[in-house]
Amino acid sequence: MAGLVVAAGSVAGCTKTDSSSGESLLEQLRSEGTVTVGFAGEAPYSFEQDGKLTGATVALHREIFKNLGVHNVEGVSTDFGALIPGLQARRFDVVSAGMSILPQRCEQAAFSEPEFNYTTALMVPKGNPAKLTDMQSVKDSGVRMAAMTGAIESDYAQDLGIEATQVASPQDGMDAIANGRADVFALTGISLNWLAQNNPQVPVEVTDSFVAEINGVPQVGAGGTVFRKEDTELRDAYNAELAKITADKDKYLSIVGPFGFTEAELPDPQLTTAKLCEGQG
Repeated sequence: MAGLVVAAGSVAGCTKTDSSSGESLLEQLRSEGTVTVGFAGEAPYSFEQDGKLTGATVALHREIFKNLGVHNVEGVSTDFGALIPGLQARRFDVVSAGMSILPQRCEQAAFSEPEFNYTTALMVPKGNPAKLTDMQSVKDSGVRMAAMTGAIESDYAQDLGIEATQVASPQDGMDAIANGRADVFALTGISLNWLAQNNPQVPVEVTDSFVAEINGVPQVGAGGTVFRKEDTELRDAYNAELAKITADKDKYLSIVGPFGFTEAELPDPQLTTAKLCEGQG
């Protein structure tokens, strides 16, 4: 990965991908030597640190795109809920956010095979005064919930009839808890634990992770990289390289382990994107 250039930019004015040359996107990226990824600043998946783009998803992208002959990775920051619209508007080439693979999203874009297994957790004030443990306990307690716009936890809240305040980023969710504007913030456990560990001065804690249940059905999920539907050559080439990594536990952990990921996040080979797009968790 030495020598890779990683830069970040704003969403405004970025429309670098253009198929007018007749090349496929994969051919274009190889010619230019650069892939532009959209990210939403959700650590530890993809975020900026000291002005540089980093995270587990970004690390996967550096490795995979390097193997595809694309050695530079640039980032465009946008709100999570604007990632797929930004992809469709050609503001970036792919979405680098560990985005949950959901049927409604599969109607709008194409996903890689799973890169991470997911569980949910709750960020609460220190001491967990409401004794929250899962989404049902949030509903039963009637506490004020925050969820990130476009995130799967926002969908869980809607399905359970929980009125959740929408926030644009994980930082905004933690701030809502710390400032007393919300009593609980739901997000993936790995994100919340990273947030709490890197902000020890904030009086919050994170519950044990859990698999959310909706109408008695466990919501087993996974996340992946997002492509435009027409970019099948790029997606297929990406999947071929991804499979080499996820089939090798040590290789996988060498890439994502530095960001807090463990064998628990290694994708289940039985949980395919095709199944997830059909709503089969």
